[in-house]
Amino acid sequence: MQLSLQNFTAMVEQMAAAVQGAAIQTLDLAVGSVLRAVLEANASLGLWLQWLIVQVLQTTRLATSSGADCDSFGADFGFTRLPAATAGGIVSFGRFAPVLSAFVPVGAVVMTSDGSQSFAVTADPTNPAYSANLGGYTLAAGIASIDLPVEANIAGAAGNVLAGTVGLMASAIPGIDTVSNATPLTGGFDAESDAAFKARFGNYLASLSRATMGAIEAAVTGVEQGLSVAISENIDQTGAASLGNFVVTIDNGTGAPPASLLATVQQAVDTVRPVGTRFAVQGPVVALADVSLTLTLVQNAVSQTVIGAVTDVIGAYIASLPVGATLPHSKLAQLSYDASSAVINVTGTLLNGGVADLVPPLFGVVRAGTISVT
Repeated sequence: MQLSLQNFTAMVEQMAAAVQGAAIQTLDLAVGSVLRAVLEANASLGLWLQWLIVQVLQTTRLATSSGADCDSFGADFGFTRLPAATAGGIVSFGRFAPVLSAFVPVGAVVMTSDGSQSFAVTADPTNPAYSANLGGYTLAAGIASIDLPVEANIAGAAGNVLAGTVGLMASAIPGIDTVSNATPLTGGFDAESDAAFKARFGNYLASLSRATMGAIEAAVTGVEQGLSVAISENIDQTGAASLGNFVVTIDNGTGAPPASLLATVQQAVDTVRPVGTRFAVQGPVVALADVSLTLTLVQNAVSQTVIGAVTDVIGAYIASLPVGATLPHSKLAQLSYDASSAVINVTGTLLNGGVADLVPPLFGVVRAGTISVT
């Protein structure tokens, strides 16, 4: 609905014209007069009522709602906003003289060098150094370092940090001298934006009471943010023909989604699958992309800074590729030029040692292998 809105000046002018038109003599409507003050007071009330009408109109439609109004609108349909996700990764705890044993407790906090982000050590029962009884990890004498999983203390995209940025311990750990992250800490997402919420709500409504591919995709993407999904019909997990069977391949950007995520997606798909069908949910087959290229830079450019920027951009692009997407060879040069204005030429661009596009196999996803920029 398109409202015909008026500003303060227009309201006062229209009221003044109406009052003067109904009077038999000239009225004093100068600034400061009593009648002018009454008209301006009424115009202020009119603006307030007009604002209330606009607010009501905005909150009665999802397309014009924002924030909490989006949440309340979706709640009427049992539809909720996806929460923020926590970043995580691997941090190395080291020491200068590994003479005695040392212990790193679960929950030990490390921080980025500027102190802006903090991460806590999490439990990993598969790690031989982990002890559930002790509640942490033991470094035996003679072991100089240990790689441990950490998770950001505050969920959100701010927890995604580059390699080499973690360097502080929040409190001293006896026997531990250094902390560092050789790889980026990733996986953090802010709470779902209003735009993404509205787009997913439309897909949700379109999938209701329909056992279709769109319904299955909506169920999968509603589990958590950052998932990509590919559905293969009438084949089994070996690729052989199997009528009535479909395979759901998902990835959370790592190439190896955890078993807990696969189980959650399995439950979500089971609620919307067509009756009489069979299905399987699996992680992707990873096709590693080894990239090498040579840059020519403008004079006086800081080569290490530009190389780092190009490497990060290429890595981020490859990590964003969904299941089944091809990595074009020509895209690598474009990404290099876009990463820094200091790049004036890109030569020797190789993708897995050749110049062909990298097409993932069945159920496959392309993920970064070695990225060599010189």
